[in-house]
Amino acid sequence: MAPRVDLKQGEVKNQVAKALKLIRDGYVIVLPAEHGYLYVADAFSHFAVRAMHVLRGDELGVSAQVLCHSAQTVSGITRDVPADAQLLMDEFWPGLLSLNLRPNRGLNWDLGDDNSLDLISIRVPKVRFLRALLKESGPLAAASAAPAGAGPLLKIDRSAIKGWDVATVFDNGALKAGKPSTVIEQRNDALHIVREGAISSAQVRKIAPSVSGESQSAENY
Repeated sequence: MAPRVDLKQGEVKNQVAKALKLIRDGYVIVLPAEHGYLYVADAFSHFAVRAMHVLRGDELGVSAQVLCHSAQTVSGITRDVPADAQLLMDEFWPGLLSLNLRPNRGLNWDLGDDNSLDLISIRVPKVRFLRALLKESGPLAAASAAPAGAGPLLKIDRSAIKGWDVATVFDNGALKAGKPSTVIEQRNDALHIVREGAISSAQVRKIAPSVSGESQSAENY
């Protein structure tokens, strides 16, 4: 039976401390993002990341997203970040912008693709509790707590979580529905929009006019 922590009661620092201990002990937890609950785990724990993919029912080769506290973290986990990507980080982070960038080859992690994609999806979220955790934990692997292929999970079903194989569910009540993050991918030395979400292509090109590409639907991050 998955324990539940009500984020609307108690002190944030105590809730963060509990979540941090579980992450460092190698467990998967569930917590709220802007428009959906997420599975979250230590990005450098191969076992925890694999467990997260199993919980979702992901196919082999699916890569988890990486959540960071700030853009400063990106320089340590990526290589040759385009100047336009930095401009977009400065403008839209924290927020609903996901950047698919080339990872630092020296990282000892496997987000689910056996490092075959040579891309990691990175985002700095806006949610207070999640950012407070990221400040203490460093980069975390994340994926929607909904089953693979399903829409975002906006509310925790207290009867359903009894059967969840996670350490703890951090519950903030019903979340507001909203557009998913806009996804921009690094291709060679250029940036390409692969999904237009909460941030429009017009907003993106106002900051970085050279960003190209047509949007297409994709699973929510």
